[in-house]
Amino acid sequence: MDLPSITGRRRTLRRSGFTTRADAQTELNRILACERTGITIDDRETVADYLSDWLATKALTLKPTTMARYTDYLAKDLIPALGEIRLEKLSHHHVAQFIRTQLDAGRGPVTLRRCVATLSSALNDAVRQRRLTRNAARYAAVPRPPKPQRVCWTPAEAVTFLQFCVDINDPLAELYEVLIGTGMRKGEALALHWNDVHLDDRVLYVRQTLSNVNNTTPVFTTPKTKTSLDWIGLSSRVTAALQRQATRQHTRRLAAGPQWQNYGLVFTRDDGQPLRPEYVLHHFHDLTDAAGVPRIRVHDLRHLAATLMIASDVPLGVVSKTMRHSTLSVTVNIYGHLARHTAHQAVDAMAATLNAAQAA
Repeated sequence: MDLPSITGRRRTLRRSGFTTRADAQTELNRILACERTGITIDDRETVADYLSDWLATKALTLKPTTMARYTDYLAKDLIPALGEIRLEKLSHHHVAQFIRTQLDAGRGPVTLRRCVATLSSALNDAVRQRRLTRNAARYAAVPRPPKPQRVCWTPAEAVTFLQFCVDINDPLAELYEVLIGTGMRKGEALALHWNDVHLDDRVLYVRQTLSNVNNTTPVFTTPKTKTSLDWIGLSSRVTAALQRQATRQHTRRLAAGPQWQNYGLVFTRDDGQPLRPEYVLHHFHDLTDAAGVPRIRVHDLRHLAATLMIASDVPLGVVSKTMRHSTLSVTVNIYGHLARHTAHQAVDAMAATLNAAQAA
């Protein structure tokens, strides 16, 4: 049959290999239905062709770290497994088979979910562009990984760790104080510039985050969410830590001399260059072992900050604002189990009001 093309000329679309006339008629009806609804049919485009073009287009808007992750998923997983299939023939069965194969090979459910989500995002774009009638990955069943058990220090353990860092004059002592005292993400703290720190006003502004592309190349990008671009109030402890960091960095700069590279960052290497996120993590683990406190992730210091606020009866709305979550529901979903005592206070307050009214 003939179909219109972008140039205005009719192009011939041929299909063969049908076992019965009824099968051929069914396919013809499908193609005609696609033409009537504006769906573009290209029987030569494979999944590999489409995904490659899709990634090239997304490169204009994606963060470098996200681009690197998508590139890995396409090159190492999706294209080798599904690339030869014609795009319009890609089905839920193909995606389900891909998932089963990955699970049988021992692929972790978290990574697999992200990989399938990347495919689903690409196919959603194809549907929006009237290239496909449906997204074959939209309802793909990927096992949900167990919810991680959040390990959090007690206030005593946090104080033990911070005091140990001070006692040995660790070069990153002030970084860990700032992380605990503000709830900042590791990448946000590593990208913090002195221009965004206002000690007199006791506030700092989060404008960038430092990430690694392929765990090798550090890059500065925008923070995780729009609400992450905000200011954070500084306690007296954090203000003092930043003042100590300024003094420490001045000494380093004098020692480095002409080798100092002035990025304007608050936390740097000895020559002024950005700290590598993986080094911060490994150094943190060495310190926790030496201090005799449980080994946790650097990101768990953010959870510690939220836990300390909730334990101090700070309202959840204020906690959510300080943590710069997109919505209050995010805070509740993550830390709701820690706020049980707050719920008890609320119902006890209502009961007290009713009791007072009854006694009057």
